[in-house]
Amino acid sequence: MKNKILTSSCLVLGLLLSLTAQAGEFSGNIGLEGRYFLDDAAYTGQTAGGLALSLEPEYKHKWDNDNNVFTVKTFSRWDQKDDKRNHHDIRQLDLVMATGDWEFQAGISRVFWGVTESQHLVDIINQTDGAEGTDGEDKLGQPLFRVSHIQENGTVSFYLLPYFRERTFGGKAGRFRAALPVDTNNVSYESTKKEKHIDYAVRLTHTFDALDVGLSYFDGTARSPLFKPDLRSGVLKQHYPLIKQVGLDLQYTGEEWLWKLETINREAKKENYTAAVGGFEYSFPAITESGSDLGLLAEYHHDSRGEVLQAQFQNDLFLAARMSLNDAEGTEFLAGTFFDLDHQTKIFRMEASRRIGKGLKLNIEAQTFMDVDKKDALSNVKKDGFIQIELQKYF
Repeated sequence: MKNKILTSSCLVLGLLLSLTAQAGEFSGNIGLEGRYFLDDAAYTGQTAGGLALSLEPEYKHKWDNDNNVFTVKTFSRWDQKDDKRNHHDIRQLDLVMATGDWEFQAGISRVFWGVTESQHLVDIINQTDGAEGTDGEDKLGQPLFRVSHIQENGTVSFYLLPYFRERTFGGKAGRFRAALPVDTNNVSYESTKKEKHIDYAVRLTHTFDALDVGLSYFDGTARSPLFKPDLRSGVLKQHYPLIKQVGLDLQYTGEEWLWKLETINREAKKENYTAAVGGFEYSFPAITESGSDLGLLAEYHHDSRGEVLQAQFQNDLFLAARMSLNDAEGTEFLAGTFFDLDHQTKIFRMEASRRIGKGLKLNIEAQTFMDVDKKDALSNVKKDGFIQIELQKYF
C-alpha cells in the first residue's frame, strides 16, 4: 500500500512539473505532522501517536482573461503507525469556463456550503476524509458537472454527481474509533446501482443588503454511513441510504456582529429528521496597540433524533474565542468548548497557526474530552485527547 501511494504521488508530481514547464502556476506544500495522545488507548492495538507526512501539489492554468481555468490538486498521506490512514486522493481535477452570466464546471472538485463555525449541516456535496481528522473539515474530491447562472445579487447552481465516494476511516491501529473498527471492504447501498447512482443538487444564493441567504436541495446517496456491528468478524459494516435534503443557511453582517444559521430537513426510507445550528460572532477590533482582533462566538446545536450515534450534537452549546494578531506572520488562535446540555460531557479544542521564515507554517491542534457520560456517543473516543504539531513547507 505504501509503495502504491508513493508511486502515485511521484507520477502526479512529475505530471504537474511537466505542465509547469509549459504554462500556468505550480504551488503546494509538504507537511510533517506529529501527534501525541494524552491517555492510554481504550482498545487493543491502538497506538499512542506517531509521525505522518503529507504532500499536496497544485497546478493551475488560466487563459482567455481568466474566463477559463484548469486546475489539478492532489493529496497524499503516509502515516507511521496506521496504514489505513495512508491514502492518495485527487482533490481537484477540473475545468471551469465562464461566458457572460453563465459558468460551467466539469471534473473532480470540492464544494463548500455553510456559514457556521462549529458544524456545517448544509455542506453535502463532498465526502468526508475521515482518515485525516475528527472535525469533518477535510473532504475527498467529488466527480461532478456544474452549471451556474450568475445574477445581480446571487447565483443559481445545478450539480450532477455521477459517482459516489465512500468515506475513509483509520484502521485498527488508529484512534478516534469505536471498540469495533470500520470494515472499509464491507459496504452496502440502498441503491441497486451502488456507487454509480447519479445524485443531483441545486443551490440558490442571494444577498439582501446585509443578509446572505443560501437555499439548497440534494437528492442522492447520503455521505454519512449507517453502521451495523458484525460481532462474528469484530468489525462495523457500513450502509449508505438514499436521502432527500433541504438546507437553509443565513448570515447577517453588522458592524461588530455576525449572526449565522444553518438548518436541514432530511428524509430517508427509515428515518426523517431536522437539525439546526445557529449563533453569533461578536468582534472587538484593534484591542491592542499592534492591531490584534478578538472575536467571541456562541452557537447552539439541535437534532430531532435525540441521543443516537449519528447525532453527536443533539442539544449542545459551543462557546469560543478567536484572535488574530494581524502581524506579518499571520498568527491566529481559536479556542472553543462544546457543552452537552443533556449530560456533563465537554469537548475542548484549540487551533493555532503562524508563518515561520520563508515558506514555512506551523500549525498546532489540541483536543480533549471531559466528564464524558457513558450514554454519550463520544464515550468511544473519550481517551483520544491529543496534541498535534505540523510543520508545512510551501512552494
